[in-house]
Amino acid sequence: MDGHGRIHNFGAGPAVLPLEVVKIVSSSMANLNGSGFGLLEVSHRSSFFQEVIDSAMNRVRRILSVPDDYHVLFLQGGASTQFYMTALNLLGDGSKADFLITGGWSQKALKEGRRVGDCASIWDGSESGFKTVPRNGEYEVRDGSDYVHYTSNNTLFGTQYHHTPDTGDVRLVVDASSDICGAPIDVSAHDVIYAGAQKNLGPSGVTLVILSPWAVSRIGGDLPTMLDYRTHISKGSMFNTPNTFGIFVLDKVLEWVEENGGLEEAIKRNTHKASLLYRELDRTSFWVPHADPESRSNMNVTWRLRDQEMESVFLEEADKKGFGGLKGHRSVGGIRASLYNGCPLESVEALVDFMRGFESIHG
Repeated sequence: MDGHGRIHNFGAGPAVLPLEVVKIVSSSMANLNGSGFGLLEVSHRSSFFQEVIDSAMNRVRRILSVPDDYHVLFLQGGASTQFYMTALNLLGDGSKADFLITGGWSQKALKEGRRVGDCASIWDGSESGFKTVPRNGEYEVRDGSDYVHYTSNNTLFGTQYHHTPDTGDVRLVVDASSDICGAPIDVSAHDVIYAGAQKNLGPSGVTLVILSPWAVSRIGGDLPTMLDYRTHISKGSMFNTPNTFGIFVLDKVLEWVEENGGLEEAIKRNTHKASLLYRELDRTSFWVPHADPESRSNMNVTWRLRDQEMESVFLEEADKKGFGGLKGHRSVGGIRASLYNGCPLESVEALVDFMRGFESIHG
């Protein structure tokens, strides 16, 4: 634990926030920016909150280099709502979309897309245990497809794209929930980017959506009001009461990113943290990393112990030493360390030291 009684938090989300941000949020609870209103009490229609949401949108644009003609939205419902909402807005009569299946989240996106139109998997890594993401050339986009959907980082299995999928002239939609603002992304190469905030951007309850002019032009018909992107574009993400608290925290997380070197430095920090942990995993056969080396995630590192019966012992001892959130997803098992932007280097160094000590006793 650190001097504030905080554990080394490796949870997959909601994830650890920078301590500096936590302190700012705490001080704003009783009085937001000198307004006299507490953070949880301020009206979303007030000038005080308008400043917050404008600041958050501008930071997203600066950090991610969002083109001027793209729309930035703060919605609710998480990526799970976007699985359906993207298809509902983009797929008209006779339209179709292709999906690259790299884990549970892309499987769910495909399932929801099929409720709307002709959606199909053109690459599926399930037979290999989702150990890798597809290389360019390993899949074929169907003739007439309107877009290809992929998940940039797989939190369950610890894989990540380190390239933009090549789809020719076919548009790209990406679920970037678990590596947004922590990994390279060319916004202009995508037409829809969506991401739950609870990993790299802030607390749970806010969903960042970025839309190109092409994406907006695809929307037609009489869609349900809350599921129509045009509703939220026309009202600046405030058609109904937004998650005021979550947007404030997101703005402060992005302010922290900017003050610490922007996206470029965030990527460097995350790459360094992941390299330290993977180096330890590769040092000995005591640990068994899940993902193939070329597809390893810098956000979520997943592994088993050679003797899987020792995993419960590892997790129990880690918990006693102040390491939290290391248990793998219930559908996968094993160990998982999430190294999002808010995870400090010191936590990763402490985890590596603990792992070496554990191996020296139990190896």
